[in-house]
Amino acid sequence: MSHTSSRQLPDKDDTPTAEDPTPTVLPERRSAEDGHRDDAHRDDAPRDDEEAAPTDTEPEAGEATTAADTAADTSTAEDTAKPDDTSTAGDTAKPDDTSTADGTPKPDDTSTPDGTPKADGAPETAPDPEATAEAEAEAAPDTRAVPETDPETDSDLATPDPTSPDPDPATPDPETPGPTDPSPAAPDSAPGRPGWRGKHPDAARVLAWTATGIAVALVLFALLVPNDLARFTPSRFVRIPAEGILGAALLLVLPPKPRRIAAVVGGVGLGLLTILKFLDMGFYWSLERPFDLVLDWVLLDDAESFLKDSIGGGGALAVVVGVIALAVAVVALMTWSVVRLTRLMASRRHFAGRTLLVLGTAWMTCSVLTLEVAGVPVASRSAATLLENRADAVRAGIKDGRAFAQQASVDAFADTPSDQLLTGLRGKDVIFAFIESYGRSAIDDPAMTEPINETLTAKTKELSDAGYSSQSAWLRSPVAGAGSWLAHSTFLSGLWIKNQQRYRNLTSGNRMTLTEAFRRTDAWRTVGIMPGVTRAWPEGKFFGLDHIYDSRQLGYQGPKFSWSPVPDQYSLAAFERLEHGKKHSKPLMSEIILTSSHNPWAPIPKTIPEDQVGDGSVYDAIHDAGKDPKEVWKDPAKVRDEYRKAIQYSVTSLVDYVAKHGNKNTVLVFLGDHQPNRTVTGDKAGRDVPIAIVAHDQGVLDRISDWNWTDGLKPATDAPEWRMDTFRDRFLTAYGPKPTS
Repeated sequence: MSHTSSRQLPDKDDTPTAEDPTPTVLPERRSAEDGHRDDAHRDDAPRDDEEAAPTDTEPEAGEATTAADTAADTSTAEDTAKPDDTSTAGDTAKPDDTSTADGTPKPDDTSTPDGTPKADGAPETAPDPEATAEAEAEAAPDTRAVPETDPETDSDLATPDPTSPDPDPATPDPETPGPTDPSPAAPDSAPGRPGWRGKHPDAARVLAWTATGIAVALVLFALLVPNDLARFTPSRFVRIPAEGILGAALLLVLPPKPRRIAAVVGGVGLGLLTILKFLDMGFYWSLERPFDLVLDWVLLDDAESFLKDSIGGGGALAVVVGVIALAVAVVALMTWSVVRLTRLMASRRHFAGRTLLVLGTAWMTCSVLTLEVAGVPVASRSAATLLENRADAVRAGIKDGRAFAQQASVDAFADTPSDQLLTGLRGKDVIFAFIESYGRSAIDDPAMTEPINETLTAKTKELSDAGYSSQSAWLRSPVAGAGSWLAHSTFLSGLWIKNQQRYRNLTSGNRMTLTEAFRRTDAWRTVGIMPGVTRAWPEGKFFGLDHIYDSRQLGYQGPKFSWSPVPDQYSLAAFERLEHGKKHSKPLMSEIILTSSHNPWAPIPKTIPEDQVGDGSVYDAIHDAGKDPKEVWKDPAKVRDEYRKAIQYSVTSLVDYVAKHGNKNTVLVFLGDHQPNRTVTGDKAGRDVPIAIVAHDQGVLDRISDWNWTDGLKPATDAPEWRMDTFRDRFLTAYGPKPTS
């Protein structure tokens, strides 16, 4: 007959075990040397869960003590829940590895009295009170309502209530984090410690809601922010984005694993969309057009060079590092935002579905009724429209190469004999001068009109006193804010050079430019004064220039004025010293690029007596006394004022040179290359630039009398406005052979 010996428990632990739910007063523990067992606690009838244990062997006193110690360590006092188990009130929970009182390991699963494993949730066949606690513990999870769960649920979205019982690990609750065990750990595990969220539930709840709010704000910002600073208004952010509703609905219906992948991909895509909008903002501000995903990457290198010239190498490096860090942060934050919101929707599926249904209905209603806030439609699909337009632009950019090649192949003067080119200018010294950023805003803007008009009026009179006549009009540049070389090549080639791809195609072909036409006649020596060129410029040969003087060949020993390497007055003085003042067997055709009016317009050189120019060292003091561009650019009004002064300086330097060093054979054609950026022009300025022709010989101007230009250097408001690419053919026609009657 099997029997069970009484357990020897510590004196201070009178907690009843699961095998004996009735509290029993235990006798004082005997010493191990006694060797006798207390038969007062012997059960004559065997228990069901002990039938598998040996019955004929009695443990030694030391073994009984060890078993009792183990049982005491694995139990808890006063109904305390154990890890990985849940007990009902009044019962003591047992861990999964709890052994029976005699040391025999007990199976993890609840078994029937005969040892057969019992299915979860099956009713007990016998109301054995000793197994009640275990049976209730096993059956308890089956009687609880299990909510709809998702393995992606973020534990940060709900703050645990420290007063509530820990959930059964067999049924994880997606709304709460994992169980926190405040009770002592089992002997073979480290003591459990409550987490930060458990210690500070209110702060954790506030932090979770704050993080969710930030995620929502970032996603809405990416979808609704315009790609042009001119349209950056509060009304842009009170719209309903269709892309957000459709994207959220897609994420909600996907299975867990595809949903996780889609959330990451969507977040990265949203980050890249935000970066594209930032690039567009910069290009609209500086170039009056969006960023070209195919052709404009080369311009980023030019932007870095501009920063080096403006704020120094260290400052430029800091800006570049900051921009890269910002781009990485934008992608990371957008990805985090989408993933977090996806988990939130997955844990609140019904609420998320109802919310999306309401938003979708509201979007359709606003779209049908064309509701607007401050002129901006409430129903927005701006992000999708932007991507569609950009995809169209990419396709158009790819096709543009072939279209441009066809345009370049048509040249009305390609086969014109050289002896019939420019016959109306033979024997004249012709100068084509470009004044950087000299745009129509310099003349028409009320903030600058009066001082610049005074300068133009005074310089017109100065030329007239020197025997020169002048006429002026408007040309429309292909660029604005920057890209001078594109405007120069448009003016000289007669083709619309609006991007870098066209420029490369042009300079790699054999199109005859205006300057090349002069060289082709063999009646002029052609030279270029290029102070803005600081390295080799192989395109010079394409433009038909026999010799090019760049910033390294002008002999300048003074300081740079921000981006401009050489002051305009010095460039013209060097031209006189190196070319114009020398005797040549042929007249000169010169292309001169004046750079002092280039952004950032501070510091600005000052006009000084020509005999003091020397090697340029005199400009050190002028530069040091000038304004700091970083200070100027803190105030748009100061930027406009410095721009105006720079234009006045460049126009004055050029006209003073012609009035002093020109002669009866001098012909000057000068124009702006493009408008300045929006800080100067505002948001609604066009791309027109002024152009003027100055000649000592009245017959030169008589040939363009049918152009109906305005007399003087200041074009009238209603003066002709031509596209810049039409000038070459008009000029070659006007100064070619006179048509026979």
